[in-house]
Amino acid sequence: MSDAIKELKKQLLSGKKNGYDRVKPEELSAMEAYCTDYKAYLDAGKTERLCAAESIRLAEAQGYKPYVRGMDVKCGDKLYVCNRGKAVLLAHIGRKSLAEGAQIAAAHIDSPRLDLKPNPLYEESELAYFKTHYYGGVRKYQWVTIPLELHGVVALKDGSSVVVNIGGDAGDPRMVITDLLPHLGAEQSQKPLGTAFSGETLNLLLGSRPIGDEEDTGRVKLAVMQILNEKYGITEDDFTSAELEAVPAMDAVDIGLDRSMIGAYGHDDRVCGYAALRALLDLEETPEKTAVCILADKEEIGSDGVTGMKSAAFDTFMEDLCAAQDVPLRVCFEKSFCLSADVSAAYDPHYADVYEKRNAAFLNYGVGLCKYTGARGKAGASDAGAETVAYVRRVFDEADVLWQLVELGKVDGGGGGTVAAYMANRNIETLDAGVPVLSMHAPFEVVSKLDCYETYKGVKAIYQA
Repeated sequence: MSDAIKELKKQLLSGKKNGYDRVKPEELSAMEAYCTDYKAYLDAGKTERLCAAESIRLAEAQGYKPYVRGMDVKCGDKLYVCNRGKAVLLAHIGRKSLAEGAQIAAAHIDSPRLDLKPNPLYEESELAYFKTHYYGGVRKYQWVTIPLELHGVVALKDGSSVVVNIGGDAGDPRMVITDLLPHLGAEQSQKPLGTAFSGETLNLLLGSRPIGDEEDTGRVKLAVMQILNEKYGITEDDFTSAELEAVPAMDAVDIGLDRSMIGAYGHDDRVCGYAALRALLDLEETPEKTAVCILADKEEIGSDGVTGMKSAAFDTFMEDLCAAQDVPLRVCFEKSFCLSADVSAAYDPHYADVYEKRNAAFLNYGVGLCKYTGARGKAGASDAGAETVAYVRRVFDEADVLWQLVELGKVDGGGGGTVAAYMANRNIETLDAGVPVLSMHAPFEVVSKLDCYETYKGVKAIYQA
């Protein structure tokens, strides 16, 4: 091939390269340091409540203060609001008026899990169980025979709340969902994967040791309830006003002999939530435009509810900030930009038939920009305009951020959604961007360290644009 043709190919064709062939060597140590901190964030925030609390702890350590309606808001202020303990809104007030818009990164901090039912505790054949109702898009078979821990709150009638943590500390007991042995599982094995496990069989094994006289009934259930009462002061009736979530009892770890990846529960979407938060906290100077970070709840079940992205909580927070500068909210929104920071599906060569390889996201190729999500005919997508995509390309390239343009999978293969549509519905220009994930929505997902770090760099570039 002649030099002229080589130059022409370089100028005209995309020529995608693995990120390790493009990243600056001096950035690798910063990448490792960032990912070490991210793993600690994951371990501290295995539910949306725990994640919100950890996010606030980190923010306050960097000078962020709770926003109180009516307080003065001035350039350089670092403010946050916690929405009912399960979502967090943060803002670093910029030099320019909010009439010029804000630079927003919106992620979610809820992940697929198993919630306890309102009346969860029962005994069957002298074994005690909690009944669960799965939350979000799960493949039920993945939650069987793995260690689980329980976190959440029990709200009491007197207005107080009890924080529950079973299995989260060293030495704690864990729970598990049992399965058939292969010797007796022939009939089950003949069932389609999606129906082999029923949601009603995803019950947590709690105990087997009875108390009381042998002629009594429900002795194992009573023994479990006694343990819970001694530790937390609750009774069975208190489960009716509880939010208790079973999550994998596994900490974040390096994956691969080269330690190039991270395996953990909750990458979707805490990997982007942490990038959005950390990028905001790491701003060295007051940004030109106000930088806003949204860590929302309920995305995995449609973003409904008072802590979801469809609620008015975000509008209220922004309206309060705008009111302090005498700016109409609609004026701010129409000049704002939002990076909808959510994960994409990484190409897995073992399941190549569900991907369209030319438009798939690959590990180690950087942030995945997704012009549209939705299903099949783009249903449920915001479908960012060409100008919006070009804007992000320019910002990322100027900041030396590695990125790739991606789709979720084949056109008729399924689909998914993010919070992008709800931001776009507010008249805010929005584009999806995030980290490619292997085994998305599984109890143990895998991401590339390089992609994590490049996403952080990308969000930070947006805040500073």
